Amino acid sequence: MTAVLQASEPALADLPSQVLHEVFGYPAFRGAQREIVEHVVAGGDALVLMPTGGGKSLCYQVPAIVRQRAGRGVTVVVSPLIALMHDQVGALDEIGVKAAFLNSTLDGDEARRVERDLLAGRLTLLYAAPERILTPRFLAMMESLAERGQLGLFAIDEAHCVSQWGHDFREEYLGLSALHERFPGVPRLALTATADDHTRADIIERLQLQAARLFVASFDRPNIRYTIVEKDEPRKQLLRFIRDEHEGDAGIVYCQTRKRVDETAAWLAAEGMTALPYHAGLDAALRRQHQDRFLREEGVVMVATIAFGMGIDKPDVRFVAHLDLPKNIESYYQETGRGGRDGLPADAWMSYGLADVVNQRRMIDESEAEEEFKRLQRSKLDALLALAEAHDCRRVRLLAYFGQASTPCGNCDNCLHPPATWDATEAARKALSCIYRFRQSPHGPRSFGAGHLIDVLRGKATDKVAQYHHEQLSTWGIGADVSESQWRLVLRQLIALGHLQAEGEYNTLALTESAREVLRGAVPVQLRVPAETKARGKTARVRGGGAAGKPPPLPLDEAAGARFNALKAWRAEVAREHNLPAYVVFHDATLAEMARECPDTLDALAGVSGVGATKLERYGAEILRVLGAPA
Repeated sequence: MTAVLQASEPALADLPSQVLHEVFGYPAFRGAQREIVEHVVAGGDALVLMPTGGGKSLCYQVPAIVRQRAGRGVTVVVSPLIALMHDQVGALDEIGVKAAFLNSTLDGDEARRVERDLLAGRLTLLYAAPERILTPRFLAMMESLAERGQLGLFAIDEAHCVSQWGHDFREEYLGLSALHERFPGVPRLALTATADDHTRADIIERLQLQAARLFVASFDRPNIRYTIVEKDEPRKQLLRFIRDEHEGDAGIVYCQTRKRVDETAAWLAAEGMTALPYHAGLDAALRRQHQDRFLREEGVVMVATIAFGMGIDKPDVRFVAHLDLPKNIESYYQETGRGGRDGLPADAWMSYGLADVVNQRRMIDESEAEEEFKRLQRSKLDALLALAEAHDCRRVRLLAYFGQASTPCGNCDNCLHPPATWDATEAARKALSCIYRFRQSPHGPRSFGAGHLIDVLRGKATDKVAQYHHEQLSTWGIGADVSESQWRLVLRQLIALGHLQAEGEYNTLALTESAREVLRGAVPVQLRVPAETKARGKTARVRGGGAAGKPPPLPLDEAAGARFNALKAWRAEVAREHNLPAYVVFHDATLAEMARECPDTLDALAGVSGVGATKLERYGAEILRVLGAPA
């Protein structure tokens, strides 16, 4: 059988826009959505690269509804996370779309009921994890549907998980090539928010999407402000950032280790914040409890390892902070992209220092991966370090990594506060020369860490200096005119550029082959002045999305602001009754538009973006009541 639809079929020509408006309540597609949807509706395979918050879900949900209405059957969505399945199914139920999931949270009777609904054609979308989809039982159900022409589409979400080059590789995704082999007539749509050239090629090969059409949307998230600071008591820096910019807002703080997660969450909680830890070492029930609180309560800060976040649909995360350097730009982009999914202002804030660079390089070098993989990971880390050390526009560099040209954004830290720079070429030569002198010294070890190196360069008399007679070196005190923080910048840059490497348990510094060119003065080193040496004023910005009583996400006058808060209170009651996160009922941006426009009829309310037919029927009268319109 074939599931390919003819694009000329008149019954399908207007259905995507009609579904978008009537079911989802949106007036028009954004960006490449229309082209993607029309291609998939017509039965074509596609690989879609679209940023988090860019509307990937609509790219398969609209075709799923259209194809089901056209008699092509159910759409099976491959999803890696239980929490994402629950949220997506809950959101679809709210707009009147019949959807279900099959995962380990269902008991036997519940699972069998879903299977009966699936085989009876009562579902439009079914969500399941890859390991469930590849079981003989599930494949047999797919065979039965396919024989009857009732298997309409496979949507493979988070498709980068199939790639060994990706940042979230999951072995169970490798088996998904079986979908093409067993059901060649069923179109497949693979979606991801991040994929560089290596990962993209891997997705195409492993999922057998060579004939699929590639759609690459803009990676720009203009509502996100990127800020990267040098570490200087990072927890206190984080606390200042949250209190100054995001008091009462929902946010995510990423840490590299479980221990740091626990300590940071406890510290923020002691400072009066609602902060919860999340990592793989916690009991599964406690992780679920913390995730549910983050999704359903306002103003919760989740402190987590990278075990948390993929598939989180919460739209009003107003900041994502990194206390440690991520592995690469893909990870950074994916994690920061969890902020501001509603299109409203959000912050991506990160602190990092010399130890981050050393630790990341050591983890790569000490891994058991093949050398080719290590080489690629080093190059990806280098790109991230270049972004962190940059003194030009962060967004331009970030987008350039994904092959997208852009102009300075005017909204990142470097654009808002252009950093002073200094020519560190001579300082770099002095540092490398001092390391070389260590190796020539007859006294004690031949290599030392960054702290001791800086002490010698600055001529600081310490017990270790005396012990190894390093005051006798020709490089003793030759860098006294450079501050300690500037020296750490120099060393960090030299490691980032590969002219230095950290070795052994104590991270002692050693020259690499390329250090020769720096010593010769052939490689210029231009660095930013450490941020703490310059006064930076706080920049005012529009904020929103936090606790009740905070400013709404869009400028509203006093009366509209009161209506907005009344709508939020009503939404909270509905969410509790339905056991759903509040944003599944309506996004803040939709409530703000209601409050500003104050529609007084159901027809007028239907014109608000995000109010579809089912929600209008279900909640319209109540919303008009809250807004003060006549019943």
